[in-house]
Amino acid sequence: MTHPATTTHQRLSDEDKARLGITPGLLRLSVGLEDAQDLIGDLRQALGN
Repeated sequence: MTHPATTTHQRLSDEDKARLGITPGLLRLSVGLEDAQDLIGDLRQALGN
């Protein structure tokens, strides 16, 4: 999981970030070939749901 506003897009101006939809609350979750139900279970556990 990454926070694009402070990692991959940190050098962009606030205006450019807004134009691209990179908001302060945006998180990027990158997954591979895991089973979807396993991912859902992992996220629920991590988020306490």
